[in-house]
Amino acid sequence: MSRASVFTISPDRPFLDDLVEGLLAEPRFGIGADPAALASVRIFLPTRRACRSLAEAFVRAGGGRPLLLPRITPLGDIDEDELAFQPDERGRDGAAAASVPPAIAPLRRQLLLARLLTTAKADAIAPDQALRLAAELARLLDQVHTEGLDFSALADLVPGEFARHWQITLTFLAIVTEHWPRMLAEEGAIDPADRRNRLLTAQATAWRERPPETPVIAAGSTGSIPATAELLAVVARLPRGAVVLPGLDLAASDETWEALEASHPQFAMARLLDRMGSDRAAVRPWPALGRTSGPSRTPRVRLVNLALRPAATAHAQAAWPPLKQALDGVTRIVAPTPQEEARAIALILRETLEHPERRGMLVTPDRAIARRVAGELQRWGIAVDDSAGVPLAKTPPGTFLRLTARMLVEALAPVPLLAALKHPLAACGLAPSAFRWRVRRLERRILRGPRPAPGLEGLRAAIDHAEGDALMRDTLARLDEAIGAFMELAGARRQPLSALLAAHLAAAEALATTKGEPGARRLWGGEAGGEQALAFAAEVAEAAHDAPEVGVRAYPALLDELMAGRMVRPRYGRHPRLAILGPLEARLISADVVVLAGLNEGTWPARAEASPWMSRPMMTAFGLPEPERRVGLSAHDFAQGFCAPEVYLSRAARVERTPTVPSRWLVRLENVVNGSDMTEWLACGSRHLSWQALLDRPAQVRPVPPPSPRPPVEARPRALSVTQIETWMRDPYGIYARHVLGLRRLDPLDADPSAADYGQFVHHALEAFVRAYPAALPADAEARLLALGRERIGAHGDRPSVLAFWWPRFERIARWVVEVERERRKDIAAIAGEVKGQTTIDGPAGPFTLSARADRIDTLRDGSLVIIDYKTGALPKKKEVEAGFAPQLPLEAAIASRGGFGGIPGRTVTALEHWQLHGKIDGGERCPVKTADLATLADEALAGVAALVARFDLEGTPYPSRPRASHAPKFSDYEHLARVKEWSAGEEGSP
Repeated sequence: MSRASVFTISPDRPFLDDLVEGLLAEPRFGIGADPAALASVRIFLPTRRACRSLAEAFVRAGGGRPLLLPRITPLGDIDEDELAFQPDERGRDGAAAASVPPAIAPLRRQLLLARLLTTAKADAIAPDQALRLAAELARLLDQVHTEGLDFSALADLVPGEFARHWQITLTFLAIVTEHWPRMLAEEGAIDPADRRNRLLTAQATAWRERPPETPVIAAGSTGSIPATAELLAVVARLPRGAVVLPGLDLAASDETWEALEASHPQFAMARLLDRMGSDRAAVRPWPALGRTSGPSRTPRVRLVNLALRPAATAHAQAAWPPLKQALDGVTRIVAPTPQEEARAIALILRETLEHPERRGMLVTPDRAIARRVAGELQRWGIAVDDSAGVPLAKTPPGTFLRLTARMLVEALAPVPLLAALKHPLAACGLAPSAFRWRVRRLERRILRGPRPAPGLEGLRAAIDHAEGDALMRDTLARLDEAIGAFMELAGARRQPLSALLAAHLAAAEALATTKGEPGARRLWGGEAGGEQALAFAAEVAEAAHDAPEVGVRAYPALLDELMAGRMVRPRYGRHPRLAILGPLEARLISADVVVLAGLNEGTWPARAEASPWMSRPMMTAFGLPEPERRVGLSAHDFAQGFCAPEVYLSRAARVERTPTVPSRWLVRLENVVNGSDMTEWLACGSRHLSWQALLDRPAQVRPVPPPSPRPPVEARPRALSVTQIETWMRDPYGIYARHVLGLRRLDPLDADPSAADYGQFVHHALEAFVRAYPAALPADAEARLLALGRERIGAHGDRPSVLAFWWPRFERIARWVVEVERERRKDIAAIAGEVKGQTTIDGPAGPFTLSARADRIDTLRDGSLVIIDYKTGALPKKKEVEAGFAPQLPLEAAIASRGGFGGIPGRTVTALEHWQLHGKIDGGERCPVKTADLATLADEALAGVAALVARFDLEGTPYPSRPRASHAPKFSDYEHLARVKEWSAGEEGSP
């Protein structure tokens, strides 16, 4: 073969456009003006996106003339699809490839490896953990094949040189890798990386033995894969072959070249040249647009090459380019947070569109920034798809499958049940909007508060207990029909994965069915991931046909793990002049404006993740490449993007409130600038940061005043309870929200019993005790009270929190109550518990009803009354009672003295008592309301209510929120509606 033909294109040039121009201009390729000659050319590029972009470059170069494009093939990388070499006109190239076994499907390999791990591991391992370990083991297998290694070399590693847990892992790894080749043979397949290597080697061997007569060009690859490097070496020596390297530094000194380290951007290409047996001095600039000059000396290229030179040569003197020229067109942006960084980037891309024919590109390995920028561009109606796609788990079908799996396995618990049934795909045979209305109704009536019993029977019992109507029962019947088969299957502890998957998919399709459209069409159709979800489901079903049984409870986590890493990329919708790309996809792609975002350590370059199978010393001893090699490839991507015509370097100073460290490449550039007269460049990104701050800033900020609604008098309440009178005095807005707007607080979903539930339980138990024993107490009164408590506690009694906290407190309360009752009963003639009463107050707008429900009213033997209020929480302060801000007991006294409580004649109230049932060591405490004259206190409280009625019967009287900050309630269900925190800052007693 001839001398190697190796070229390079400077990073300040549009790589693909120059590649096309040089191909058309180079005489030895024989293209000239013959449009048909291009069809005989074969071009290899690193990625499929680069192949598509090269086709566009040919169209641009043709100026609209008809062209027969060359055959463009992606070489691929570890994360790329397998190569697809087609036979040449003699059918020779495909002969060797045809003998290469097919690659095992990724999901099938993951499940087989997981089964192997589960079988080989001595202790128990969860299915989802086995799948994660299997994915890491598959990655290790690919690494081993990529580097041309053999697992038999594990025997050469000395276990005693490593920590004990690594010794165990090494032994386990040897066992696994002994069985894996046999499993592959049974499958009639090989690992994907092994197949890629074999295809590359077959192609290299075929061309080495029979060089093609047509032009072959391999461009843009750094040869990081040994098999790829072997093919590039063959291509470089073909009679009409050429290898075009991206951004080889021809100006670097020999000292720099000798000192290259794995993390250097030129390291991969230097190693490739060594493997090709070619010298850097023999590499020539690629001829394009008539340029045949020497290596590029533009200040920008010179700056980045010197700034990123090896640390060993940093002391050497170098001719730095003029920084003003080198940094012309480079902007540095340090945003406070990722959100502000995304807004600034969106403004840069939006500004690019103001210039016709200009193209903009965001390059970042941080998919969170990519999604944020895409979202920010939506404010201007600009749709730009992230080239990395959307995880299948986050698409509507993927989300629906995950939610329904969790709902079914968790026995229809309220939170997962509602999450699944409120999904847009859920319909259960109805119109989606009608079904969601039914689900909301079921939520309010049944699912709010404590959790119902598990499963469909638990929901049915809850509906019966709540006296649900026919609509609710019909909804449950539809749900039963859709998911009943899976619920029966889930009753077993373990099931085959294939059976679980089939039942789950059938249930999901049934849930997705509408009145006029089958669920399969809604679930698996459309561009929003339906087809990819169907392909995923089919692949899992095929791969799981002989998978072992799995625990039903582990099924959702297992499904999540199988779905991890599956991306959905849209077929259409790419913006013609804007793109969001990852560093790998951005290789060789040119744009007028390039934003390199996420320039923080751990993001770009990415943090080297530890392998669960091999420690770093083990990987080195085994022969696997050090993680710094990936850093070097990432550095090369950064250097290429840095040389764009207009480039922005952006990072966030904090991510999730944690300070970040700038990328090492950014730090090197900043160090160069810090020692120069260009320090103002460090703040040159403030313009876009200032603009983004204005995007959502209102033209004028007006303080929000406290709400003061004035509803019509006829809409105002004409009846309130004595407990609501306190709210009326302290926070009238709460009365407005509840009684005028009709708003009620919803109980939380799947709620644990609250303090209010505890108070109700104690009240009901004491009420039942008083009703059961209104006169003399039995000898075993304490045991009887505890028995009544067990009845009233109901379903809560099995909860650990109730057993640990509530019941011991109630036992002490019961003991104290019985002791107090034995002492008081001799003076009591009658006891009434939970008795209702009311009185009427004349107001300007008509009669106003004041109601009450007294916890207990005792009629003493002298005919007087004692009103008792049970308190399991804090007591009102004496000053608040006297000032009228805690009027419950005084108002109950006023109603009682007027005969307002049914069955209790109007008599003098001689005592008002709070029984504080705190449940501490002594159980409780009697706290009488101390005042000189109870009758006066009651009359004053009633007069206060009359004054409130008279004032609020005037249409001009508002319902303000917290009119007195010092007497504002500690808690209100309506604080967020009143926007208290917006206007009460600085007030005494404000939250």
